[in-house]
Amino acid sequence: MVPTKNSFDLARRLPNADVVVYPDAGHGGIFQYHEQFVAEALDFLQR
Repeated sequence: MVPTKNSFDLARRLPNADVVVYPDAGHGGIFQYHEQFVAEALDFLQR
């Protein structure tokens, strides 16, 4: 969990990286948006 601008910078440097930003989510975004997070994570891992 880092500032959003750092996430985009890192993703730009890593091949096949994705950034997903959940609105109004703090450090518990994966808990606040667990259904969306799991779907995104599974999609990413299946590529």
